[in-house]
Amino acid sequence: MSALTVIGFDADDTLWHNERVFRLTEDRFAALLGEHAPAEDISRRLLAAERRNLELYGYGIKGFTLSMIETALEVTEGRASAAAIREILDAGRDMMRHPVEIFPGVRETLEALRDAYRLVVITKGDLFDQERKLAASGLGELFDAVEIVSDKNAATYRRLFSRHGAGAESAMMIGNSVKSDILPAIEAGSWGVHVPYHITWALEHAEAPVDHPRFKRVTHLREIATLLAEIAAR
Repeated sequence: MSALTVIGFDADDTLWHNERVFRLTEDRFAALLGEHAPAEDISRRLLAAERRNLELYGYGIKGFTLSMIETALEVTEGRASAAAIREILDAGRDMMRHPVEIFPGVRETLEALRDAYRLVVITKGDLFDQERKLAASGLGELFDAVEIVSDKNAATYRRLFSRHGAGAESAMMIGNSVKSDILPAIEAGSWGVHVPYHITWALEHAEAPVDHPRFKRVTHLREIATLLAEIAAR
């Protein structure tokens, strides 16, 4: 078994809060259209629009905003007012300006690991927004590299872990999404460590590979150093 040399970290909902901002905006959107349909129906239609648009817009706030506009037009049968569209755009801008709230213990964990491992942010989404959040977090200096990708699959991890280390077998990916951070990383040959977040976007749901020898789950990033020591002791 290759010794671990590279650790990849997801960003949103692994290093800082993110999904709750989307949920709050979705509630605001449902209230805006409340006279046209129940909130549950609006959320269902919005999720369907997001699913349709992923291959066109990708992940992130801009695609979410466009999906809200599309859903507003659908729910109102094309009668959404200019004021409503303006409010949706304002909501998207508010999301882009939202403060970055880092989880407790993240900086300390990264500082403890940086001398022993090559640390890489591997995140998907809008380039501009992800760069903004990393800069605002103040964590950028603790990473050896930052990779913002359009999607996460096994080929992505093989390529990035080869670029920044000796390949996937000597790498670990840490994140909150089983679908994006864990399953494809393990498929590529790396370790996958799941750090659950209390909210998971519907399109990121997946079953954890609990019986796989390279799958681990921790409740907090503070547990990573202990986990790494256990793996090294084998």
